[in-house]
Amino acid sequence: MPITYRDAGVDIDEGDRLVELIKPHARRTMRPEVLGGIGGFGGLFALDVKRWREPVLVSGTDGVGTKLKVAFLAGRHDTVGIDLVAMCVNDVAVVGAEPLFFLDYFATGKLRAEEAAEVVKGIAEGCSQAGCALIGGETAELPGFYHEGEYDLAGFAVGVVERARILDGRGVAPGDALVGVASTGLHSNGYSLARKVLLPRFGLGDRPAALGGPTVGEALLQPTRIYAKDVLALLARVPVKAIAHVTGGGLPGNVPRNMPEGTRAVIREGTWPVPGVFALVEREGGVPRDEMYRTFNMGLGLVAVVPSGAAEEARALLRDRGLDAWVVGRVEEGSGEATCEVVP
Repeated sequence: MPITYRDAGVDIDEGDRLVELIKPHARRTMRPEVLGGIGGFGGLFALDVKRWREPVLVSGTDGVGTKLKVAFLAGRHDTVGIDLVAMCVNDVAVVGAEPLFFLDYFATGKLRAEEAAEVVKGIAEGCSQAGCALIGGETAELPGFYHEGEYDLAGFAVGVVERARILDGRGVAPGDALVGVASTGLHSNGYSLARKVLLPRFGLGDRPAALGGPTVGEALLQPTRIYAKDVLALLARVPVKAIAHVTGGGLPGNVPRNMPEGTRAVIREGTWPVPGVFALVEREGGVPRDEMYRTFNMGLGLVAVVPSGAAEEARALLRDRGLDAWVVGRVEEGSGEATCEVVP
């Protein structure tokens, strides 16, 4: 008896149906520089070179990690796409770049077009929030490779910045202020630890008092904040010297990445409110405090380094954009490579 590709577990017709379902979502992210649409062999983007004197392209790639496990348990797939875009475009933005376009990779054992379309709907929403175009992607159906009902995501963002305006942190100096910008919770890092602590103890529908109202599922699936437009607005008004996107490695692992040798960032606890989800993980898991800071963002999605006299202007601008921000510390003299210390 002849065997077809569908018999082997790959449904080409379902893939074609997905392409038709996602086209409207991709269309709403289009920018004037995009040539063509979804479905070609490559995404085409004509950079408007008249806007730039010395344009430098900036690229970033990332995934969502084990936060996807929570989405599978909850049966909710419309927010993880926002996370995917956020993890990529925030990295691009903190270099000073404007995100231009985005591509995604969606892989699963058995393709379900409606479920995958929900994921891409979230990706398109993330692109809209970032101001970049969803210019292409890849859907891979890999039977036997993933567990039933699971998928994986990866994303790729490209932005552009003037060479003279690249945020490389070379101007950071002792006395500069550290302005922390609020996260929307865990964002997309530390979920292996958060799941290990919370999911054996709580159902996704439980409402522990520490969360202040949301369910465990809502707190864990809160989308990552996309800061791209906020960063560009901040750079247009404030003499920012460096910005850290606080992801894996937490504050100690990310704040020093854009700081020069001979400096150290000193962040003081208690200068910003830590969201309840972190307290819940720490308490229920007996997680040591330094492990919390090395694993999670602890309520700060970005940390910007600005001259001390510009800190309040930065805070005011961010507040006007709906973002809480606080002066959370300062830059001091250090020895050797740049470091970050969180102190009581």
